[in-house]
Amino acid sequence: MSFLLSCPFCGPRPVDEYAYFGEVTTRPSGSPSLRELTDYVYFRENVAGVQREWWQHRMGCGEWFLAERDTRTNEVHAVSVPETARKSGTAE
Repeated sequence: MSFLLSCPFCGPRPVDEYAYFGEVTTRPSGSPSLRELTDYVYFRENVAGVQREWWQHRMGCGEWFLAERDTRTNEVHAVSVPETARKSGTAE
């Protein structure tokens, strides 16, 4: 299924221009256990609904950004630049 995704830098483009890198997760803090690291690397919530996701505009500007997308309908609710990119000029 194709849909439009709006790059924060280039505007709306067909989704085939982008690479999907999965839902946003929280890194374990401190000295995580093997189980915590395994969960972080391999397991996702995979919700049927709105989730925050990593995307890269591979066939455009090459920038990384976050999108809030409904996985049931592919409706994109919001896109944003990661906070570290705003501060340092690079993505996380």
